[in-house]
Amino acid sequence: MTFGPGRLVIFCGLLPTLAAAVLSVGRPGALRSLENGTYDILLRAAPSAAPSGRIVIVDIDDRSLSTIGQWPWRRDVLGGLIERLRSAGAAVVALDIIFAEPDRYEGLDASPDEQLAATLRAGGVVLGYALTFDAAADVPPDCVRHPVGLPVIRRDGDGAHAPFFLATGAICNLPVLTAASGAAGFLNAAPDPDGLLRRAPLLMEFRGRLYPSLALAAIVASTEKRPAALRAANVNTSFLVFGDGQSAPLDGRSNLLLRFRGPRRTFPYVSALDVLRGGADPETFNGKIVFVGTTALGTREVVSTPLDTLFAGVEVQATVADNLLQRDILHRTEHGTAIETQAVIISGLVAALLVRRFGLAWGALAVVLTLSALWGGAGWLMSRTGVFLSPLFPTLGVAGALAAMTVARFTIERRRADRAGEEKETSQKLMVQALLSLTAVRDAETGRHSRRTQEYARVLAGELARNPRFREHLTSERIGLLASLAPLHDIGKVGVPDRLLNKPGQLTAEELVEMRQHPRHGRDVIVQAQQRVGVHDDAILGMAKDIVYTHHEKWDGTGYPEGLRGPEIPIPGRVMSVVDVYDACTTRTLYRTPLSHDDAVALIVKGRGTHFDPDVVDAFVKVSPIFGRYSAEAES
Repeated sequence: MTFGPGRLVIFCGLLPTLAAAVLSVGRPGALRSLENGTYDILLRAAPSAAPSGRIVIVDIDDRSLSTIGQWPWRRDVLGGLIERLRSAGAAVVALDIIFAEPDRYEGLDASPDEQLAATLRAGGVVLGYALTFDAAADVPPDCVRHPVGLPVIRRDGDGAHAPFFLATGAICNLPVLTAASGAAGFLNAAPDPDGLLRRAPLLMEFRGRLYPSLALAAIVASTEKRPAALRAANVNTSFLVFGDGQSAPLDGRSNLLLRFRGPRRTFPYVSALDVLRGGADPETFNGKIVFVGTTALGTREVVSTPLDTLFAGVEVQATVADNLLQRDILHRTEHGTAIETQAVIISGLVAALLVRRFGLAWGALAVVLTLSALWGGAGWLMSRTGVFLSPLFPTLGVAGALAAMTVARFTIERRRADRAGEEKETSQKLMVQALLSLTAVRDAETGRHSRRTQEYARVLAGELARNPRFREHLTSERIGLLASLAPLHDIGKVGVPDRLLNKPGQLTAEELVEMRQHPRHGRDVIVQAQQRVGVHDDAILGMAKDIVYTHHEKWDGTGYPEGLRGPEIPIPGRVMSVVDVYDACTTRTLYRTPLSHDDAVALIVKGRGTHFDPDVVDAFVKVSPIFGRYSAEAES
């Protein structure tokens, strides 16, 4: 099966499109960084929604530590902080803190841990803990409490896939605090392999039971809207369904894509010192979810996000909670991969057809507009609906298609140019041979003379090209052209009468004048052909005219037909002058015997600076042995 040039270009454009479609379905890990980079670009471009106003962060900052003392504070001090927030009307207080060791003041008259436990028993507080994924550790049975009892709905045949992470251990709070708390949630939120945090898990499994994140536990405690089920749509998508029928779209591991409200400290921050001293406005906390964490230097946990490189861990929990409250969660649709793959194929086909229809320049412009529409549409979709459809693979497909079609088009044009060049060269050889045959019909010796001069001209021009003064002009292409055109130097003799060409003796003065018209006859043949065909400034014909018309000019100006002097003589004419004389001297004619090779060389050297260009003679002397071999072979 063969393809025409147009179909071949389209076919070359479809191959990268199909490859991009395969990559879109397979999602190789090698392209994960590009996928993340695409997501980050769209996330930064999308306008950030303002926080809901229902979340406040109480910050144990450097100012608080410098006044109250080093971290960790006494547990009764933290209990006092919780009491003040509860008294101010906080809906729930979520602690982004783990109390894994007894208070350092334990053993005094009043137990700080017991005092904090008493505060927790009053309710309205969510404790934080961490789940681990190392080798299974010996964790006490009551270490982690407050699971969420909800069914996991899987597709038929998809029971092997767990739509959440499976923890093997935990870093828990003191048993007395765990027992006293009415709610708890894990603090885990790991960055992607490139170090940027883009998602946070809402659910994890530990010892066969599901546990919520701190943010989810805080939402449940403050709104009483409990999760009712987890529906696993496929390996990439799941939904956390709430009792009110609404759902939160998650990925295949129950991770929530974070819709950041902006860079760090976008949420309201209140210093813990102001709360403890009563300097904070109570209305700031009334009915709010309050996350308590630390940003003090040396105690804070910070992560990098697509919008900020120093994002506090407590603000991650606040972001998750705010996403759940506003229900503007970023997510991939259940059929996102299929939609993106279809976009790859459609955009690749469009690009191929546009380039085929309008050519590379306009086609490339149309492709750029297509890509702009893809990226703009993806950004608009994320901003308005929260749905993330990646334009990465359509972009790879379209860019690959355009590149492949460009290469194919240039390859086709190059082959056409090469073919045209070959045809032109063939036509040129045919023309030379035809004209040479024409001269051979009139004079067999003239035809043989023309063929010998072709080899002489090639050797002499090649040696002359070593001279710096001739190197720029005598390129390899021009040397080949000069050699191929050399046989034409005597085509003007077709206009000379037979009585002169075949005369056995010396020519008279009048006959010599008539014979010397053959350069003009030859030039006129070429000029008339140019005028009839309408060709102007053709390099081949231009060199042919120089060879035909000036090969009898002499360096001192005594030559014919124009009497040109020195550099006025074109280089091809200067080369042919030496070649013509050497071959004429070493070849037997009707009216004289030939000179020996050495005598012919001596004759040409004698004419250095008078008859011939000195530089051409010097080059001839260097290659004269080659001339001698050619001459001997011709005679034999």
